[in-house]
Amino acid sequence: MKLIYAPTSPFVRKVMVFLHETETLGRVALHNVATTPYDPSADVQASNPLAKIPALERDDGPALYDSRVICAYLNEYFKADLYAGGWDSKVLEATADGIMDAAVLMTYEMRLRPEAQQSPDWIKAQLGKVLGACSALNARWMSHLQGSLDMGQIAVACALAYVDFRHPDAGWRSGNAALADWFKSFESRPSMQATRPPEG
Repeated sequence: MKLIYAPTSPFVRKVMVFLHETETLGRVALHNVATTPYDPSADVQASNPLAKIPALERDDGPALYDSRVICAYLNEYFKADLYAGGWDSKVLEATADGIMDAAVLMTYEMRLRPEAQQSPDWIKAQLGKVLGACSALNARWMSHLQGSLDMGQIAVACALAYVDFRHPDAGWRSGNAALADWFKSFESRPSMQATRPPEG
């Protein structure tokens, strides 16, 4: 198998943390690409018609894409147990992916659009999704986050780390002390340290 990836993507980081936590990193080849929505990599397009990363090329079938699909496939393929939390794990992963989506859209707006064409209202709306999701995690999901390791926890940690990486002034910790404390602890895991994105 080959994972097509870029290390700054939070969706890629989910997969990479999975591989580290399950000690299966050596069983997947890695292909680093440079890609943007305006200039997608040909390698990405060949594996994913949506031209998004990550994509997982399999030896026995078409490439898989979307980080949730890839993580669920790898969980089954490697006989891991990171979806043992059932629907709660999946809802947490979906919530985290929503944070990632909103934060990535903010990044695109601020880094790829000329300043004169940027929409402060659009950025504010996406930030509102991030902050609303963080409030919900802090209010409803701490018992799950503090439980046995699963993909929901990995996804939430990768989402929060991306917000810190690209939007350090987002303020998601305000009013969310329990979530902030949990993230500080989770971020120290070797899998998180090993997958820290490069600056730039």
